[in-house]
Amino acid sequence: MPTIDLTRIPSREPAPPAPVLLRNALDAAPRRLGVTLPELQHAAHLAGDAPLPFDVAPPAAADAMQSRLGQSPATTEDQSYRSVVEALHQPAESLARRGLVVDGVLDPGVAGAIGLLAAPRIALDADLRIGEVQAKVWHRQDGPAVASLSTVDGIVFELGWFGTDAWAAELARVAAPSEEVALTTSALPSYVDLPLELADAAAEAVRVGRGDLVPVLTSRHSGATRGADGALPDDVVSRLLVALSGEAQGRLRALVADVSGEEVDTVGVVSWTLLADGWRALRPHHEDGVLRLEIRAVEPADLAGVIAPVMAPLVANTSGEDR
Repeated sequence: MPTIDLTRIPSREPAPPAPVLLRNALDAAPRRLGVTLPELQHAAHLAGDAPLPFDVAPPAAADAMQSRLGQSPATTEDQSYRSVVEALHQPAESLARRGLVVDGVLDPGVAGAIGLLAAPRIALDADLRIGEVQAKVWHRQDGPAVASLSTVDGIVFELGWFGTDAWAAELARVAAPSEEVALTTSALPSYVDLPLELADAAAEAVRVGRGDLVPVLTSRHSGATRGADGALPDDVVSRLLVALSGEAQGRLRALVADVSGEEVDTVGVVSWTLLADGWRALRPHHEDGVLRLEIRAVEPADLAGVIAPVMAPLVANTSGEDR
């Protein structure tokens, strides 16, 4: 996804009012459709030039060294990406053939979803990487409705909309490992709590090929790592620290923010790591003045529950305003 700028703060420029997304129970059922980048951009134009939650960066310019010695892999990848996008069908024609645009008017459901993406109250951005595959996910909520947008390659996107009651199930879809991921057993127990300094230092030692330093680092924090039944022996801690880095095959990071005002208020970040047997939630916390890291086994269906504590006040405020 070389040309998608995912760091832009959501625009607070005036956006057109979102059409009513949910009129009855049937409307609240999750709806999803695939669109290409040009189709998505054209639909946003038809929805009143509604801003999308990402920017497409300008083409990468070849510097003097590349001009002399050849293009870098990043520049080549960027040009390949743009060639694919330019080869796609004209968006106005393809949207009309699919019945999503009739007489120049965008389908109300699509228009409502894009309007909600442009002017939400709560924004949830997720970055998911499993193996070599990376996905970007944007969820936007206001009142009883949620709109979602996701992509793996920056060319084809899934646009969706659904009622807030279905949000937990949709979040579980985000965290579900692909079928290509083979889950086995892990050397890490289902619950560990250890000093964050130890976890960081051990991860760096393993990363640079100095796994022999892990026992030394562990001895400096002897007795400080706990499992479900209490303190763990140093040899067990050393093995789990190596496993924590060696087994990692994916990560998930979700950021929740209140974007209803002029300033974006970030209210929480959730981080997970995918080990040999599945996901582990990583929760930094303070205990007796020491920054520690809780590592707990979780399932995809738990993502909503992990995010809920930081999102609950915002959802409650939204419901109260709606009344």
